Amino acid sequence: MNGIIPVHKPAGMTSHDVVYHLRKILQMKKIGHAGTLDPSVDGVLPIAVGRATKAIEFLQESGKIYTGEVTFGFATETEDLDGAVIAREPLTAPFTTTDIDNAMATLRGTITQIPPMYSAVKVNGRRLYDYARAGETVARPERQVTIYRFERTSEPLFDPATGTQKFKFVAEVSKGTYIRTLAVDLGAKLGVPSVMSQLTRQKAGGFMLDEAFTIEQLADKMATDHDLGDWVKTLNAALADYPQIELSDAEWSYAKDGVGLDATVAPGQPARFVSLRHGQVKAVYDWSNAKQKYRPYRTFSNED
Repeated sequence: MNGIIPVHKPAGMTSHDVVYHLRKILQMKKIGHAGTLDPSVDGVLPIAVGRATKAIEFLQESGKIYTGEVTFGFATETEDLDGAVIAREPLTAPFTTTDIDNAMATLRGTITQIPPMYSAVKVNGRRLYDYARAGETVARPERQVTIYRFERTSEPLFDPATGTQKFKFVAEVSKGTYIRTLAVDLGAKLGVPSVMSQLTRQKAGGFMLDEAFTIEQLADKMATDHDLGDWVKTLNAALADYPQIELSDAEWSYAKDGVGLDATVAPGQPARFVSLRHGQVKAVYDWSNAKQKYRPYRTFSNED
């Protein structure tokens, strides 16, 4: 079995848990996930099986879409509801929709983020969450991310008893964006502590949540049919963000031996393209200025 399985990870389960369950269901070891989801977050998690594990890095490069909820009035150490409250400033009056929308607009485009201490980012060889759990602080590297869309999708709900205000949102973002941090930065724009109070990943690796299967569905399918059939998506679908070019017999004679290909193989000379043979993905090629040729970056199969 080779391909990508879009899985609906439930809240309360780690991404590694999903891989563990699928190894048992599929009776395979060569399985990996493309893009960690925090345990409290649900949503689509692309799972690569067999030779498709070589495509994980390309799946991770794609943009992502999330829906979720922001709450104003308090903050936590983890920037979501999993951590201890570290600040509480009850709102005495609600923000207007104009206040919120204008603040959200300032966070669209290319922005700088500092990853949360409770994250898997490595600093000096250690995960940030390891420092956080040990009560240590460390300088965190800034990163540039792009927020293509960040919009409110519900009317804000103000609770005068708790001094909190919450609303739903949708965010379309580049690789490496922390939605938790986006929620905290939004509160900072308005001068109040805030937290990401719920999150669902709607799109990752080119796959939408409504295309994803639950672990229970996959287990039932294997028990009944002993195969997942077209539930396993092809590499073509996984690499849809890149131009896909069918190689001629002459081009294939070079490509299967790992020889570079001339610029003429790819109209428009894209920086990267996917080579096909009889419609099947064979390799990912990158343009080399030094060689003035396309060089194989990742090979999936040399078989005709």
